[in-house]
Amino acid sequence: MTASVDPTTAPASASTATGPLIQIAGLKKRYVMGSEEVWALDGIDLTIEEGEYVAIMGPSGSGKSTFMNMLGCLDTPTSGTYLLNDSDVSTYSDDELAEIRNREIGFIFQTFNLLPRVDCLRNVELPLIYAGMKQSERRERAAEALRKVGLGDRMDHKPNELSGGQRQRVATARALVNTPSIILADEPTGNLDTETGNEIMRLFEQLHRQGNTLLVVTHEEDIAQHARRILRLRDGKLEHDTLVEHPTLEHETL
Repeated sequence: MTASVDPTTAPASASTATGPLIQIAGLKKRYVMGSEEVWALDGIDLTIEEGEYVAIMGPSGSGKSTFMNMLGCLDTPTSGTYLLNDSDVSTYSDDELAEIRNREIGFIFQTFNLLPRVDCLRNVELPLIYAGMKQSERRERAAEALRKVGLGDRMDHKPNELSGGQRQRVATARALVNTPSIILADEPTGNLDTETGNEIMRLFEQLHRQGNTLLVVTHEEDIAQHARRILRLRDGKLEHDTLVEHPTLEHETL
């Protein structure tokens, strides 16, 4: 099933920032392992504008997962700055980071992370419940998010009644429901077969055309080629930052 995302509808921004969406300078992360120090990130400088579609790649041990945790406000750096919508989130407390995650970042995980005992509508509602939105409004918002990803007829189904691709669409609807500044997807096709993975990437292309900012962490080159820009990490450093010359699906009618 192909989702019917309206490409003319831009996402609402949770901020009135005037600079780049993401500004990172001198970002470092150190872990102490016994008598050794490991620099998982070692001085990354980066700017990402609103509406970009960026893939993040790197071999095992490159710092890719640590970098994703930084971008998702799941962790804070040892040194350096991370400005998200002009706010230096690298200095935030755990409670402040939790608020930023709920308001500014929509997560999509390889394993979907859906609650198995509640239906799709309830799963998508969760970020709005945490935000304190009243029930009538959040249910309508969640229903609209499910319709946008092509699951308007599956709202009352539980995750175990859905295919893998449908579960990932539910996870995508949940990521969209708060109109976040960033959609951060961690290996979004990792648990899907090739055909279903292609369906999800078509959905991501639609979301990009709608104006969403997409950051996709992947180890698969063919998935990265859907993005407009690829960041390649190695040994905690940003080794390459390149534009994709011919993005997959760029000129397709969806």
